[in-house]
Amino acid sequence: MSFKRGQLRYFVTVAEEGQITRAARKLHLAQPALSQAIAQLESELGLELLERQPHGVTLTADGEAFYEKARVALAAATEALQTAQSLARAQKGTLTLGFLGVPPGLDSPAPIERFDELHPNIEIHYRELPFPSVPTSSWLAEVDIAVCHAPPADPNVWAQDLRSESRLVLAPARHPLAERRELTVAEVVDETFIGLHSSIERAWAGFWSLDSHRGGPPRHVTPDGAANPQEVLAALVVRRAITTVPASVARMIPTGVVAIPLRGADPSAIRLVGHTDRRNPLVMAVVAFARNLTENTSGVSG
Repeated sequence: MSFKRGQLRYFVTVAEEGQITRAARKLHLAQPALSQAIAQLESELGLELLERQPHGVTLTADGEAFYEKARVALAAATEALQTAQSLARAQKGTLTLGFLGVPPGLDSPAPIERFDELHPNIEIHYRELPFPSVPTSSWLAEVDIAVCHAPPADPNVWAQDLRSESRLVLAPARHPLAERRELTVAEVVDETFIGLHSSIERAWAGFWSLDSHRGGPPRHVTPDGAANPQEVLAALVVRRAITTVPASVARMIPTGVVAIPLRGADPSAIRLVGHTDRRNPLVMAVVAFARNLTENTSGVSG
């Protein structure tokens, strides 16, 4: 028999969520339709994959074995599809560039305009990314390249240094620290920090809450579970908490939030990153342009 990609995706999602209701929500399906699809898969296989319980599902022994193979097969199929989509974009002269926080056109309009002048046949589409998860290659799956603070190392991802940025503390305007013109790490390391989502790579998340300066995570974090810059800013407006960010973020902070220079913190390393198997001529044109810009100017977007 042959599997449909949707069947494997449904099963893997249910296995990872541990509950059909949550999986259906994540897949944007009605719960009865998902339950029927899983039952059909079990019937076609002649195996019971899940044990149904009042508050969720667990994998049977057969389900555990099948899950490992299904997960790998689904990842391979997804990667193949995304590579094909990237190749199709390249043939049309388009490239998708991911970013975190400040859009490249706002952060560095002059370099963007210069690239357009040098490469009028390349059309760049911009996509805001959530905070990094692992593996980095999966986090970057829907973009060809990205500009961001150094994500976790991944053998399937190349990285090119662009620039180093000092860091700022972001705090709500009513925070006791908001009136300060400058802060040190020692003055903020024990503050309450905005809580980030559990799916975000731990070392990357810890960089912004100064974990390396403290020797571990902060004692107090908010319950927000923010997964992207906009969610962090939304939380800052209503919480009595702080976070740290690259200096360039000061260009887009909302009313009610202040940015304060932070002295003594490790700088943010801004890098251009991309997939090792997507080094098409369009990507390489961006790489060459960024390298030249880095060598001759102060850098590009972060």
